[in-house]
This record gives sequence, C-alpha cells and structure tokens, in this order.
Amino acid sequence: MVRAFAPIIERNSGGSILNILSVLSWFSIGGAGAYTAAKSAEWGLTNVLRLNLAARNIRVAGLHVGYMDTDMTAKISAPKANPADIAKIAIDGIEADSYEILADDLSRKVQKDLAGGVAVLYPELFQDTTKKELHQNGDL
Repeated sequence: MVRAFAPIIERNSGGSILNILSVLSWFSIGGAGAYTAAKSAEWGLTNVLRLNLAARNIRVAGLHVGYMDTDMTAKISAPKANPADIAKIAIDGIEADSYEILADDLSRKVQKDLAGGVAVLYPELFQDTTKKELHQNGDL
C-alpha cells in the first residue's frame, strides 16, 4: 500500500501515512501471541518507513490503541474506546506532526512502562506461583 501511495503523496508536496497499531505492539497477553507478533512487526515497519520516507516529505505515524469497540472485540468485556473518538485523536495527532499517537490511557501506560523492562511489563513472571500457572496453561 505504501509503495503505491508514497509517489502520489510525494508529487502532492508530501503528507502523512498513518499505521494503525495496537498497545500489543509493545506488550503481550496470554492467547494473543500471533496478534502481538504481527503488530510488533508492523511497529518495526512503521519505524523503517519513517526513516525511508522522511526525505520525501512524508511523515509516518503509528496509532497505538488498546481495545476499541469493533466486531473483533465484541466478545471482550473490558472497557473499549469509541472508534469515532479514536479517529479524532488520530487526526489531531497527524495535524500535530506526531510520530507516535497514543490513543488511550493503556497505550500511554504501556509506552511508559517499556523503560522499566520485563519486570515492569510482566511482574507476574517474578512470582513463583504465577510462573508455574503460566507454564501449566501453556502460556510460557
């Protein structure tokens, strides 16, 4: 998609590309291994595109969001963001020339926690009983 649109954006004096990522680009939960891997790879691609397209006056932003009220999350009982609110946050981020747009409190918290490493992101790994439970459940 980017290969197709980048020349058009460049011919029109530059612009922005927004990649829709997830808080799971940075953090994983049990049962979401494949999704986390895909979103982490997409975040890596977003970073490469930023570097490769900057000289062509194309800004590449990544939108990180937790649960959003969509068909995909319909069966999840956690609090979810309204897609219209996320769209406004995304547009505001693009207008502010942001590289990372953090759409919700969860995304802001996880980004902050990245600096704390594994101990902060996954404190359950440092509790003996939880390690055993995770291993028994096949999550480790």
